[in-house]
Amino acid sequence: MGGVIIGYEIGKLLKKETIFCERVNGKFTLRRGFNIKKGARVLIIEDVITTGKSSLECVKLIKKSKARLIGYACIIDRSTKQSLKIKTGITSHLKINVPTYKANKLPLELKTTAITTPGSRFIK
Repeated sequence: MGGVIIGYEIGKLLKKETIFCERVNGKFTLRRGFNIKKGARVLIIEDVITTGKSSLECVKLIKKSKARLIGYACIIDRSTKQSLKIKTGITSHLKINVPTYKANKLPLELKTTAITTPGSRFIK
């Protein structure tokens, strides 16, 4: 849900309609009377892109509606060549490198930090 406000504001600046998808039972769907018009040109806007999995779930809705994806935009792109599932360019405000570690290779200062799972993927 992090991209909703950003998407709304970009849509307002561009004078374009904005909609968003939501997870229902773990799967992205359009609700609240939203639909994607056939032939529409769609820009996916996120707050943060790490792997692109959520964006690619949105692409399925765009294709199902017979619309056209024109690109991806985000505030922060923290993807790596290894993690990114999106195969086309991302326009971002900031590209950052966030290191990841295997469980047995954690630096000492991270071993005492509680693990959390951010994002909406696991919200019921």
